[in-house]
Amino acid sequence: MISINPEQQTERDNYKLLIGSVIPRPVALVTTMSSEGVLNAAPFSYFNIVTADPPMVSLAVQRKNGASKDTARNAAATGAFVVHIADEAYIRELNHTAAPLPPEKSEVEAAGLTPIASEAIAVPGVAEAKIRMECVLERSIPLGGKEQGPSVDLLIGRVVRFHIEEELYESGRIDPHGLQPISRLAGNSYARLGDIFELERPR
Repeated sequence: MISINPEQQTERDNYKLLIGSVIPRPVALVTTMSSEGVLNAAPFSYFNIVTADPPMVSLAVQRKNGASKDTARNAAATGAFVVHIADEAYIRELNHTAAPLPPEKSEVEAAGLTPIASEAIAVPGVAEAKIRMECVLERSIPLGGKEQGPSVDLLIGRVVRFHIEEELYESGRIDPHGLQPISRLAGNSYARLGDIFELERPR
């Protein structure tokens, strides 16, 4: 067993260990609206559930040279964003939204995705996703970093609307095979849903 002190190696080295160890990771496509009315989109694999009461999700948006990225900045300004679950049907378009466009350019438009109005918030989602969640920003927490200040904005979003393709939804549950979710591994690698097995939780 190898023992590694993260304080004795670079941020990039720690990054490689984290993304190679914490796998598979769910992928979210997140849309936000800038103050100029530009619909921004970006994919994130530092994403998960926080709680169900009320329903909340978390999103860690890494800063670039200490500056918040469009997603974190827009979410803080408008107080809202939309989380879409990555699935096989639109994964190439989702990947295209990772291109480093300037804030005045829309990744949704560049990727050929279709904006769709939200019900409870002003930020549109994209129609291609089988599941999307309208979120209001519960909290934005700057974390990490050293001399240069925080290295990440942790966004906690409270879900105010779930939108789910009808064929996936049955008696309050979601069909994972129909969803065809995509997860993130390390590097440029992704994974499809593999074999599913069940284990009863001890009582």
